[in-house]
Amino acid sequence: MTDLRLFSIKKDVVELTPKKVSLEKELQTLIENNLQTFFGVTFLKSEYAITNGRMDSIGIDENNCPVIIEYKRSINENVINQGLFYLDWLLDHKANFQLLVEEVLGKEKSGNIDWSMPCVICIANDFTKFDEHAVNQMQRNIKLVKYRKFDEDLIALELLNAPQVKPITDDYNSVSNINKKQKSIKDFSQSLADADETIKNLYVTVQNYIMAQGDNITENQLKRYVAYKKIKNFLCVVVYQSSVVLYLNINPDDVKLIPNCVEDVRNKGHWGTGDLRVFLKNIDDFEKYKYLIDKSYEEN
Repeated sequence: MTDLRLFSIKKDVVELTPKKVSLEKELQTLIENNLQTFFGVTFLKSEYAITNGRMDSIGIDENNCPVIIEYKRSINENVINQGLFYLDWLLDHKANFQLLVEEVLGKEKSGNIDWSMPCVICIANDFTKFDEHAVNQMQRNIKLVKYRKFDEDLIALELLNAPQVKPITDDYNSVSNINKKQKSIKDFSQSLADADETIKNLYVTVQNYIMAQGDNITENQLKRYVAYKKIKNFLCVVVYQSSVVLYLNINPDDVKLIPNCVEDVRNKGHWGTGDLRVFLKNIDDFEKYKYLIDKSYEEN
């Protein structure tokens, strides 16, 4: 388990001493008020009551997947099993979550919920080696985030694991208001299966290059695309029959745009997240533009 050290270098180099927040509710309020900044998650509700418990925080992420946030208040609290219980409950009560999203964000957002990769984020001052081992064995999308507070105005969030889990594919369309047009669109697996053989090979090359950037990357295969993230998305991939398309979390104003190759899509609808779109049709395109993958990873 890594240990984060933080130093002040204003005058003499001084190591800052980490501490716990004075009240756990203080941490929960801070996270909820800044969920989008910290995790790319839109906050929906605090203390969300269910039949046999109460979720600390609940939201929906940039990929339209449900997110449950639980805070570990003591070293002995089994917050991971608790989060897993809430996740299973949510999967059995999708209509409840859809209604919550509709009440907070509107009907259009509630109709685009993606149930393929729901997530639990467990936040604590520390985790044991048994916590990390348990999460790895569960093969569910559970993320352990360790926080450290320094002085009064600094907080560090450290992602301790990068779960690689398969999407939930048994029942994408169980929620009644997914329209017929959405149902008729190919999912990612089908699009990849139907792609030309050269495109399949190109996708594998791109995938391997992305995952080699660091061991803190999570690969989430969603309904229409694959999202690569550290804590938030830094790149999304969509596969078509004759191209692999990247959506990168890069300001288009910072790169040279090339029509039909590197494009600004801030005002264009598309699958995935990211304002910069890059078309790859062959290995030469990949070699030419892979520096943008590096840039997106480094900046996020």
